[in-house]
Amino acid sequence: MKPTFDLSLYLVLDPDLCGGPQGMIDTARLAAANGVTMVQLRAPNWKKRQWLETATVLKAVLAPLGVPLLINDQIDIALAIDAAGVHIGQADLPPDATRRLLGPGKIVGLSASNAAQLADAPVGLIDYLGVGPVYPTGTKADASPVIGLELFADLMAARPLPVVAIGGIKAGNAAPVIAAGADGVAVVSAICGQPDIVSATRALQQEIAGARA
Repeated sequence: MKPTFDLSLYLVLDPDLCGGPQGMIDTARLAAANGVTMVQLRAPNWKKRQWLETATVLKAVLAPLGVPLLINDQIDIALAIDAAGVHIGQADLPPDATRRLLGPGKIVGLSASNAAQLADAPVGLIDYLGVGPVYPTGTKADASPVIGLELFADLMAARPLPVVAIGGIKAGNAAPVIAAGADGVAVVSAICGQPDIVSATRALQQEIAGARA
């Protein structure tokens, strides 16, 4: 049975911004206890052993809080720790192969940045789309061109699946993204590396709730 998931406030952990593995774990624990609804581990420069060790601890920390852990791209790590699922990009292992390896009971998210990618999204194989970057971002060196709110809203009108918006989102600019149709927002630096993780998380959670109301 596939885990239920809530895209409302989706934290993508960055080892540099969070201060390494322990910083990621501490950040995830505090954020998940104060409003984050999903967590993704993304560490493109890590070796497999570090992935495995950190993901194992993250899963144990998040499980009592009911917050699913997704692994970015590394299908073998997701299988090794029995993670809730994975998030893949357009250049990663394709959705059909990813689903075949993970089976039907795991969450699979796919990045998309334009109308063609949304239209081509394999609805029967993935569970949600990560769409962006909505705003300029400095946390992903290979990010696609910025979409902007107007185009993002147009894309939301034709979305085939639930969508979490990503790219430059922080307290103060999350509400317009929700108003444009996103089911949630994914953040990195808005929580990772903030001096007060609890306050940063709660500010985002309150902004999201306010936009929905």
